[in-house]
Amino acid sequence: MTADLIVKRAMLVTADRNGTVIRDGALAVEGGRIARIGTTAEIGDDARAVVDAGGGLLAPGLVNAHCHAGCSLFRGLVEGLPLEPWLRQVWKAESAILDARTTRLGARLGLAEQLLGGVTCVLDMYWRPRETVAAARDLGMRIATGPIFFDGPGVDGATPEARIADGGRFFAEFAGADDVLPAVLPHGTYTVSPDLLVASRRLADAVGAIWSTHAAETRAEQAEVTARHGRSVIRHLDALGLLDARAVLAHCVWLDDEEIAILAHSGAAVAHNPVSNLKLASGFARVPDMLDAGVRVALGTDGAISGNDLDLWLALRLAATLHKGATLRADAVTAPQALSMVTLDAAAALGANDRIGSLEPGKQADMILLDLRRPSAQPLFDPVTHLVYSAAKSDVTDVWVGGARVVEAGVLTRHDLGETLDEVAALAPRIAASVAA
Repeated sequence: MTADLIVKRAMLVTADRNGTVIRDGALAVEGGRIARIGTTAEIGDDARAVVDAGGGLLAPGLVNAHCHAGCSLFRGLVEGLPLEPWLRQVWKAESAILDARTTRLGARLGLAEQLLGGVTCVLDMYWRPRETVAAARDLGMRIATGPIFFDGPGVDGATPEARIADGGRFFAEFAGADDVLPAVLPHGTYTVSPDLLVASRRLADAVGAIWSTHAAETRAEQAEVTARHGRSVIRHLDALGLLDARAVLAHCVWLDDEEIAILAHSGAAVAHNPVSNLKLASGFARVPDMLDAGVRVALGTDGAISGNDLDLWLALRLAATLHKGATLRADAVTAPQALSMVTLDAAAALGANDRIGSLEPGKQADMILLDLRRPSAQPLFDPVTHLVYSAAKSDVTDVWVGGARVVEAGVLTRHDLGETLDEVAALAPRIAASVAA
């Protein structure tokens, strides 16, 4: 059968559980899915479109397990503060600037940055999730999102009751969409009451969505939740029955041994955000201990307002190196473990590892091509080591989502990025004024 697309002559890193690498690799795509993988000779040229990778590195699209893409509008606006006072300034700016149009604009800016760097799927928590979906569709990428929950009216003015009702409508609207993974997104245990946390989880269960929240990000958060509820963040979530394999907890910086054991037993995943944790002086997550206990760890960029960019490659390198220095163990996080945090384990955290996260027959053809004709890529003895310790977002030349080429030679194929950049530049003076007032 003639394939829709063949990519040949690639250093093919599948990121599957066996760590399969094919040095003169090729794959065939049919109907948006990977049909065959093998050597260039085995796959041949029988396709409607053939891309000669020229020895470049073909890998699965990266998966960002925690992001607030829309807040890219506020990049660099609030600096030099720890999380809690920083959040108060962030919410002030968001309240002044965000509406449907600007939310979509910010999401498109943040998602474009990621797509150009090889991220093909993002778990995104932000106001007005329909606008985030629209922004993702503007670019042709996959998005995991849904209703966000806060006590009282949030930046978007919605009440908790309205969020639950609108959440049901959101999931009905996007039911069955390959490019939208359903998620329910309460902000955190210090901003969402126990009753609302449980109600949000009930909504997630009703539609088979993942459930994701910030958890144990700072010592101040742990102290506040413990004072309010008589138990730490993880114990609080566990007591409410909220932890299982469909839960994704962002940060988890301040955990004790028992809390790590609770996560391991429950099957909940952790989205580690090393750049944000470092910049906000939140601390060092116990990632090696989590891995040793069997906790699934994925990686996130958090928002550009806390980390200033959305570079998942930087998060990947930090996840692989930071914990070696913190533990004085050179094997604290291995290169294959780190790579899985942005591929197969990240996809599993989103409940989508049957569809994305590795290059295997039957999965969606979400894939990225990296240029290896660079000084930083030669000599290349181990492509997995190269991806984790040497590769950068600037090395990504081409990106496919579901077999459709959405980045070609470093340029978005479905959207004129200049239009978005011009709109953001025009809005910038108003954004600056929002925190000066």
